[in-house]
Amino acid sequence: MAGKGMKALGEAMRSLSLAAQPCRTVPIRQAPLACRRTMATAVEPKLANITRSVTDTWSPITTVPLTIYSFPDLEPRSLESWSSKHLHLPLRRDILHLAVVYEGDKTRQGTASSLTRWEVHGSHRKLWRQKGTGRARVGSKQSPLRKGGGKSFGPKPRDFSTKLNRKVYDLAWRTALSYRYRRGELIVTEDGLELPLPEDFLQLAEAQVMDRELEDSFVRKYVHELMTSMQWDRTFGRTTFITGDRRPNLFTGMEVAGENGRALELEDVDVKDLLETGRIVIERSALREMIKEHSSDLTSRIVINGLKASKPPVGEVLYP
Repeated sequence: MAGKGMKALGEAMRSLSLAAQPCRTVPIRQAPLACRRTMATAVEPKLANITRSVTDTWSPITTVPLTIYSFPDLEPRSLESWSSKHLHLPLRRDILHLAVVYEGDKTRQGTASSLTRWEVHGSHRKLWRQKGTGRARVGSKQSPLRKGGGKSFGPKPRDFSTKLNRKVYDLAWRTALSYRYRRGELIVTEDGLELPLPEDFLQLAEAQVMDRELEDSFVRKYVHELMTSMQWDRTFGRTTFITGDRRPNLFTGMEVAGENGRALELEDVDVKDLLETGRIVIERSALREMIKEHSSDLTSRIVINGLKASKPPVGEVLYP
């Protein structure tokens, strides 16, 4: 066995010595010239240089433009510059999912309640003696095994709310707004967003000449025609209007014609509301307030050279 091992070792060393010889001692067999020619008859085009040099500095966008429109004619009124950390974040489905589940758990009432065997009305005496009757042994009539008895492990009032980091929740708000902005589904209007009902109809409504059913039918038809002309109706995914406070005509019109959209005050808006309908129409002041309230993750407690990282400005007017 030792002789075979030494023989194999010797063969391995000889192969290593051959591989270690310089290349000039090893004969190189060149292929014929015809075999090394390309099969293409035309001149091959040069590939474009798609790589970036390491010396070039990478400068990502820091601001995005935002147009402010008038309602309902949607004429551009002004142009503003907003930080990319506010309206140009990448889509994070995991963060949006956490925020929607957190909001759903927080809104659950948790008021379901059932009676245990000790809460059911009636006497708790044993129905018949343990032995000698020929029947199965039983306890009281409140037993969960009997009809009308208590419920084992039934629901009781509880709190279903879960916890979510504040910075993660704020990031979800701006991620939802960024998703709408990148898809062109975020329409920002001037302050005072209101439904422009005809003056003749408003005068008749104030004089209480028409009954309620006639008013609702006119408003429903008017809102439907307005939303259809702008392609904001249910055919195109409905529309969510967000205002700073309640606007009578807008909120009443959306309640009557709820199949085409809805109107919400800023304090009633959640992340889920920003993702449900086809587009978001929001006032400029409401958007600024929303960004200011949900930007806690843009600040840090770390102090470097006596300075803290400041938040990016919320909208700067570029024109006019």
